[in-house]
Amino acid sequence: MQALLDAIARIEPSPDARRVFHGRGGLHPGCEQWALDAFPPVWVLTSFKPVSDDTLATLHAALSARWAQVAPDEPLNWVFQCRHESQAETRLMTGAVPEPHVVSERGARYLVHVLKGQNHGLFLDMAEGRQWVRDHAAGHKVLNLFAYTCAFSVVALQGGAKQVVNVDMSAGAMAIGQQNHPLNGLSAGAGFLAHDIFKTWGKITRSGPYGIVIVDPPSFQKGSFVATKDYLRLMRRLPDLLRPDGRVLLCLNAPELSTAFLQEQMQEAAPELIFEQRLPNPAAFADIAPERALKVLLYRAPALAERPAT
Repeated sequence: MQALLDAIARIEPSPDARRVFHGRGGLHPGCEQWALDAFPPVWVLTSFKPVSDDTLATLHAALSARWAQVAPDEPLNWVFQCRHESQAETRLMTGAVPEPHVVSERGARYLVHVLKGQNHGLFLDMAEGRQWVRDHAAGHKVLNLFAYTCAFSVVALQGGAKQVVNVDMSAGAMAIGQQNHPLNGLSAGAGFLAHDIFKTWGKITRSGPYGIVIVDPPSFQKGSFVATKDYLRLMRRLPDLLRPDGRVLLCLNAPELSTAFLQEQMQEAAPELIFEQRLPNPAAFADIAPERALKVLLYRAPALAERPAT
């Protein structure tokens, strides 16, 4: 646990949501169970193994001591979450969590909920994917599949997208996504379809073609999406959704599935799409085995000049 304590001792206040310690990446032997995230003004410490009260007391003392040094006039707010089946819990350890709880990332603002569920409303490891969309969305119609709370939609519109179509079967997540837009002064340009993607292709296709398609599904969610079974049939739809020279951001966060899985599936389902690059993950999410980490692959549809004559 020493590496985690060392990271706590180096904490500096920052306005943005971010990961501070990523034990899951395997770069800190003995600390693989730990992750520490900042959702200002709240710290969220996650363990993927059961934790004793003595260990939590040690970590509380470390957080309290550092916060007294760097922010003596501000209260310490921190939440502990255990994600092990024998000790699944979320506990406010000290301080308070704002309601509503709004965090920022590179100028965008998002609602989060760190005391409810395992997903907090913003996936911090996708920060570089969001930045890519912000940098490339200008003038495009964007399709955001498995939109969750619509963070991609927010940055696309901030980057000048002319329209974003958000699709997710979770009405609750989409409701948060709808709130995220006015939080950022965005009053137009986004549509929201709270539907099962595989039952909504007609509406999705009629709104196209798209200059950017974002595919960010859960790796395994019974009744919604199972990557090993469903990614292939989703990929088969992509060529008909894209305009010439359009881009696909293909995402997968499944440690057991590699980049090669996505590339092989795409080669079978839509061989005409051209692989361009794998986007980097944020430095804070460095992993000793990069294939276990989040994979974000960029594909391009052929331009008209590249398409074979018929």
